[in-house]
Amino acid sequence: MSPSRAPLVAGAAVAVAAAVTLTVVVWPEDSGPGSGNGASASSRTSASPSPSRSYPLSTTPRTIPAVREHTAARGPGWKPAKDSTVVAADPELADEAKLLATELKIVYRGEKAPRSGDVELAIAAPGKGDPESYTLKTENNQVTISGPGQAGVFYGTRTLKQSLNADDTVPEGVVRDTPDRPQRGLNLDIARKHYSADWIEDRLREMGDLKLNQLGLHFSDDQAFRIESDSHPEVVSEEHLTKAEVRRILKLAQSLHITVVGEIDSPGHLGAVLRAHPDLQLRNTQGVARQGAIDISQPESAKIVDDLLKEYAELFPGDWFHVGADEYQALTVSSPQASYPQLAAAAREKYGADATVQDLTEGWLNDRAAVIRKAEKIPKAWNDGFFSGGQVTAHEGIEVEYWTGKEIGARPPQEYLAEGRKVVNLNDEFLYYVLGEPNDFVYPTGERIYERWTPFVLRGTEPVAERYSKQILGGRFAVWGDLPNAQTQAQVAEGIRMPLNAVSQKLWDPREPKLTWAQFQELADETR
Repeated sequence: MSPSRAPLVAGAAVAVAAAVTLTVVVWPEDSGPGSGNGASASSRTSASPSPSRSYPLSTTPRTIPAVREHTAARGPGWKPAKDSTVVAADPELADEAKLLATELKIVYRGEKAPRSGDVELAIAAPGKGDPESYTLKTENNQVTISGPGQAGVFYGTRTLKQSLNADDTVPEGVVRDTPDRPQRGLNLDIARKHYSADWIEDRLREMGDLKLNQLGLHFSDDQAFRIESDSHPEVVSEEHLTKAEVRRILKLAQSLHITVVGEIDSPGHLGAVLRAHPDLQLRNTQGVARQGAIDISQPESAKIVDDLLKEYAELFPGDWFHVGADEYQALTVSSPQASYPQLAAAAREKYGADATVQDLTEGWLNDRAAVIRKAEKIPKAWNDGFFSGGQVTAHEGIEVEYWTGKEIGARPPQEYLAEGRKVVNLNDEFLYYVLGEPNDFVYPTGERIYERWTPFVLRGTEPVAERYSKQILGGRFAVWGDLPNAQTQAQVAEGIRMPLNAVSQKLWDPREPKLTWAQFQELADETR
């Protein structure tokens, strides 16, 4: 999973269904439709509100990620005027409407009928089609954004905002847009490097504008446990996020249609917990402790981890929770049964005479996943926690977060897919930003992601077969804090900015981009 591990990808293009409506009406002032992809500011066409003027066909709005489809039309396009306001036809869209009004520096007028110069948000035909899809229609000095759910309307407002930032105008015509993959995001290791709540919130705002919808928080590891705990306050590190700060982060994420996925990794990477509970540390026959590894033969080990899982599954309201499962050190020795006879005995007692330490470890994953399912969430785990050939098989409902084929127990991605498992792409070759670049890691570049990576490239540089597309749920770009002082928070933010832009583009539309990398970089600056 992290540098010692890693995670991310998939989904098929969906036809955009109309459902949410955002109408924008404004008299243009000295500007016309935005330039085409890669066009410079000097080539943009200015527009006058004169009804007698003949306009050229519009060009596609310039955004990141790029819109999937645009039907051109003749007209001046739209931009805010001094009398423009935002209205919501449905009260559930009030937050999206208020945010857009604030960003455009115009007034939110409430649940009122739209006037000339207004933006209207409304939900229509709810539940029909991808809830993240939208249609944006610019005609007669109005912009209408429609989609089956609130998320689609929100993404339509991001397209509106970016088009105005890039070209001062939303071009005439119709945008039909939908993401290729349902899970698109950033994974952040806050255990090995502490990040302030304000810094995390800034990343959420960037993610929202890029139509990314998932933030993974790896907050427990050998180095630290970084979120306040009520069930086990003794495990929490001095520098941590309070629950009040986490709730503030969650509130912002929800407003941006981003799900925050918490992670407590076990049975490895538990060093912070074990410092407070050294009696649960895994030791071999010579009494030598294994770093971060908990003794899964002891009932108290399961109890403390389950206490924490239940506590944080309640804190994080999203559909998923991550249970880790990678790099359990008991399995890295030549004979786990000989080195850890207590684990071997527990395996035989629980799973039969032929069971091994691998089976006990796989059973541990299933038991922790069951806790998460009981909390009505989908469990996630790193791919090297899914073993083959034993007495115990990982539950089919656990999502595989694929990051590596190099670790003990790790297999090529095709094997997980052939078993029918759902996989998320966190390919450490492209998507691992490991502070200090240890263990042959190098900081990934946005250019390499943009030009060579797609959701199908799960391991190394070779894609898996397209027949597995529906099983590849998406991907996340991952930041790991192995050498936490190698970069400041500000350096991390700048270092991951263009990789996140590239990941956003390739998860929204994995087809070869129309812009060159140089044009894409320029656009990333213009749309901010």
